[in-house]
Amino acid sequence: MNILVTGGAGYIGSQTVLALLAKNHTVIVLDNLSKGHKEVVPEGVSLEIADLNHKKSFRSIFEKYQIDGVIHFAGSIEVAESQVDPQVYFRNNTSASLNLLEVMREFEVKNIVFSSTAATYGLPKVVPILESSELSPINTYGRSKLMTEQMLRDFSRSYSFNTLCLRYFNACGADKLGRCGEMHEPETHLIPNILKSVINGTEVTVFGTDYNTFDGTCVRDYIHTMDLADAHVLAIEKLINHTGEAFVESINLGTKSGYSINQIIDTVEKVTDRKVNKVYGTRRAGDPDMLVADNSKAKELLNWTPKYSDLENIIQTAWNWHLKH
Repeated sequence: MNILVTGGAGYIGSQTVLALLAKNHTVIVLDNLSKGHKEVVPEGVSLEIADLNHKKSFRSIFEKYQIDGVIHFAGSIEVAESQVDPQVYFRNNTSASLNLLEVMREFEVKNIVFSSTAATYGLPKVVPILESSELSPINTYGRSKLMTEQMLRDFSRSYSFNTLCLRYFNACGADKLGRCGEMHEPETHLIPNILKSVINGTEVTVFGTDYNTFDGTCVRDYIHTMDLADAHVLAIEKLINHTGEAFVESINLGTKSGYSINQIIDTVEKVTDRKVNKVYGTRRAGDPDMLVADNSKAKELLNWTPKYSDLENIIQTAWNWHLKH
């Protein structure tokens, strides 16, 4: 199968490219390299430098290749930035996705897996979180992704698109062979920032110790990028092989368990054999006590089970990556 991966030079996109190649798919990467890294695109994979905000920039890709399906990662991901500059997020995550869908429709490419987020749920009332839980995002990032999910549902209904929206929780870890890993700038994710603090000798602030959790710090569902990549491959294969009426679903990708910030720090100290210079601060507004996915639907629809997401493996692969880079 010929699979177009938008944002395929990014963190999760590059891991998914590797997983697709392992299943003998032909991969075309579309990336504007504003956040992606050309060096993580494997040799022999076509890299098309283009921007989804400009149809003329990428329309020729659909003319050049016979594309069977699209895995759509490209977009902006920083929650805090989305609150300061929302127009960037509605442009890069929502408007650009509409451009992609319109060109897909023009070339009769009707299979798309969308990289969505648990931020679509906002502050959930029940944990573990089901896909049927209320969708009430509390930031522009989550709203921009939810709007794209809603567009995809309408395209499925009216234009017979097959769609899977994958709502994943806290992506983490790195490729076990060191071929790709986390290189965000600025870095906003917890694990790489703790690892950087260990390397640089800087402080890490733990925001809040009075949450309603077993040790008072926030609990989150951490999912390894290799598990995320496997789910994306299963999803696009399912859509391309689907027959009958248009298929559309949203699916959580998580482990159905969670780790606290203190557990993350303890495991970093164990794996690295170094102390984390931690200080405790006050809560940040809007941080829920616990965010954990119910992953039953992913297991049922995709026959997917996380294999790499035990905490020590997550930290070890991330640590190996950061030492190398």
